[in-house]
This record gives sequence, structure tokens and C-alpha cells, in this order.
Amino acid sequence: MLIRDLVTADSIPTLAASMQFAARRQPLIANNIANLSTPDFRPTDVSPRKFQATLAKAVDERREKFGGVRGTLEIESTRQFEVNRRGQLNLRPTELGDNILYHDRNDRELETLLQSQTENLAVFRTAAQLFRTRMDLLNTAITERV
Repeated sequence: MLIRDLVTADSIPTLAASMQFAARRQPLIANNIANLSTPDFRPTDVSPRKFQATLAKAVDERREKFGGVRGTLEIESTRQFEVNRRGQLNLRPTELGDNILYHDRNDRELETLLQSQTENLAVFRTAAQLFRTRMDLLNTAITERV
């Protein structure tokens, strides 16, 4: 078994993709919060639900293609994010524009932004903890310790 087979097994690629998405999304949310009072500023973001749906589809396709939980996880690019050949995720944020514009033509919604930041952090921390647990299990198996 190759090392590549170990790191593409089970939930490892899914957790890595989730961490990468949350890490790339964090600066978008921080920028939206930082510009909360900037005139004419429009917040931008990407949809975590669309990413999760695309990720779930990639997991299902991997199961069908490889007959289980091993194999490369091929995440399809969309309008909101692209996955390059090296597996790096690049976000393409769009304007949010759901809210009422204020007199300075700003679209502010502090509570929603803070909720997005909190949820994004929770996703990253959870995925990172699960990823660390998987890596610890692999390390134990490789070193043959019990």
C-alpha cells in the first residue's frame, strides 16, 4: 500500500477539503466585518451549503468509482469555487445583497456576519480535530504501537 493510498482513504480528503474551504472563507468574512461602515461597500461570500453539496457529490462518486472509501476525491469546480490540478481550492465570492441599503449605500448586517464567522470557525475546528485524530491513527498504525 502506498502512502498516497493512506492519505486518500476514509474521511481524510473530505476533512482536508472542509478545512481548506473554511480557511479560504475566513478572510472574506473578516473583510466584510472590517468594512461594515465603509460607504458603498458590498459584502461578498460563498455558500457553504453549495460547497457541502458539491463535496457530498464527490464523496458519492468516489464510492461508486472505487467501490468504497479509498481513492481520489475529485471535487467539481463551480461558479463559487474552483479546484485546480494540485487540489487547491480557490474561492470566487459573489455579492450578498440580501439586505436593505443604508443611507451610505452600505449593506450591513453585523449579526449575520458574526454568525457566519462563528459557524465557519466551528467547521474548521471540528474538521481539524477529526483530521488530527485520523492522522494520529495512521501514525500509530505506521509505527506499530498500540
